[in-house]
Amino acid sequence: MDSCGFYVCLEAEAPGSSGSSDSGKTEQTGTDSGSSSGSAGKQSRWTCTYAPTDPQPPAGSLDWEGHEPGDGMVYTQTCSFDDSPNTVTRQVWAADPPEAQPPVDPAELARQAVEKMKLDGPEIASPRAAGTYAVGVPMWLWLDQSPTTYGPNSASASAGGITVTATARVSRVDWQMGDGQAVTCTSPGTPYTAARGKGMSPDCGHLYKRSSKNEAGGAYHVTTTSTWTVDWQVAGGAAQSGQLTETRSTELDVVIGQVKVLN
Repeated sequence: MDSCGFYVCLEAEAPGSSGSSDSGKTEQTGTDSGSSSGSAGKQSRWTCTYAPTDPQPPAGSLDWEGHEPGDGMVYTQTCSFDDSPNTVTRQVWAADPPEAQPPVDPAELARQAVEKMKLDGPEIASPRAAGTYAVGVPMWLWLDQSPTTYGPNSASASAGGITVTATARVSRVDWQMGDGQAVTCTSPGTPYTAARGKGMSPDCGHLYKRSSKNEAGGAYHVTTTSTWTVDWQVAGGAAQSGQLTETRSTELDVVIGQVKVLN
């Protein structure tokens, strides 16, 4: 058993996509034991070492993962994050001594977790493409909410002995109203009710000042973009975490008519 020596390795999955839709964008920041990861472009990595467990666990124990002594060996895996003193240790079975592999970037696992979430653009409840709207009448803007269109939404990804869990929530919604004006909302908006009369929305609304008759197709082209804040955490008690930013967009056309006053 001593002849097996000491091995350094990490099983790294092939880099995946950012998880963004065609109109999505991704940015990332990270922390090392609670501190900033530094300037953009720095890659914080997990590195794992493997050593034969001595003594080997008894036959039939869970560490053997259904195998028998003599069929491979149980190794003690110890993973650390860059130069952090925090480590995660577990027992793993392997048929052959683990070979050296590139270290894993937890932020890349976080992006893989985001891809599993299948985040989508905002689900616009108001305005509606088939709705009737008029100049000078407040338009209330709001979204329907689901895990894929507003959050929260969680998923995990694993590689090289570590697991990263990511949770995504929409933190901001930007509305480009098509008339040169923009509205930024930090909530999904408040649904309109008749009791509200002609008042403005308390948190997310717009007032068109001219009709859309001279616009292309006779309608204003509205683009709604949600900004997703994705917080990720390495499982297993180590204090490594970070944050990603994703964006998704939805578009629709809205007709704004001119109010006619009858004498």
